[in-house]
Amino acid sequence: MNKREFITLVGGAAVAWPLAARAQQSAMPVIGFLDSRSPDTIADRLRAFRLGLKDTGYVEGENVTIVHRFAEDQVDRLPELAAELVRRQVAVMIATGVGAFVAKAATATIPIVFVAAEDPVRLGLVANIARPGGNLTGINLFNSELVAKRLDLLRELVPRAARIAVLVNPADVASTEATVRDATAAARAIGLQIQVVNANTGREIDSAFDTLTRDGYEALFVGASPYLSGRRVQLAQLAAFNRLPATYSNREYVEAGGLMSYGSNISDALSPGRRLHRPHPQGSEAGRPAGCAGVEIRAGHQRLDR
Repeated sequence: MNKREFITLVGGAAVAWPLAARAQQSAMPVIGFLDSRSPDTIADRLRAFRLGLKDTGYVEGENVTIVHRFAEDQVDRLPELAAELVRRQVAVMIATGVGAFVAKAATATIPIVFVAAEDPVRLGLVANIARPGGNLTGINLFNSELVAKRLDLLRELVPRAARIAVLVNPADVASTEATVRDATAAARAIGLQIQVVNANTGREIDSAFDTLTRDGYEALFVGASPYLSGRRVQLAQLAAFNRLPATYSNREYVEAGGLMSYGSNISDALSPGRRLHRPHPQGSEAGRPAGCAGVEIRAGHQRLDR
């Protein structure tokens, strides 16, 4: 999925509605942006996010303020960062990955736009895809559906490989559980042996590759994770250095030197009429959370090879 298109979707109509509502009350509405990573690892996405807002008529510093809160890969900082945004009384909060759960726990009234790699209903973010209820809506990438396909592609790439490592981030509990579950079932179906390897720091990633090469694993499956995506340069370089064929969840890994990615591609869906619809305002004036429009589902998938 193209990173600019991805963030442009988040920066579209779903954000514009609460901004318009807040603009009636103050001269400069505020967007809260909550992310577990550091800003340098998602710099292109941040630029594209601003472009997406501009497409809907909002320009940072002119008629909207963006307050960023980055956890710098320290997930335990997210609750306090989310609380800061709530105290700031932002008009809408953007949250990705595990940040979506933290944002939901922090407020039941501020509209939240999330980006979820797995089924948000199963994750407990929303009650229903079409009618999420509460104050959350967002984008569902359904990465769990891609696990079997990514393993198939990896087997095509390395047909003699029988032992494959699955690298996940244990701090991203929901995504990790889904990846391990789906990878185990998919590997069993095609006769592959997998070994789950956890990494939550740069040092743990280095150690994981030492283990994989020592134990003779023949290919690598990197699970979808904001943290691992932020370490994509390190992962791509280590995979190349150790001659370990690897598959990744998005094109940013390939752009960083990774071998192959397969993930969501929503470029065909990104027109003003197909963007996230505005949350329904009923109840918000009475102090109740506004019911949000349906969750946007990814439109397709894209394979990218280096």
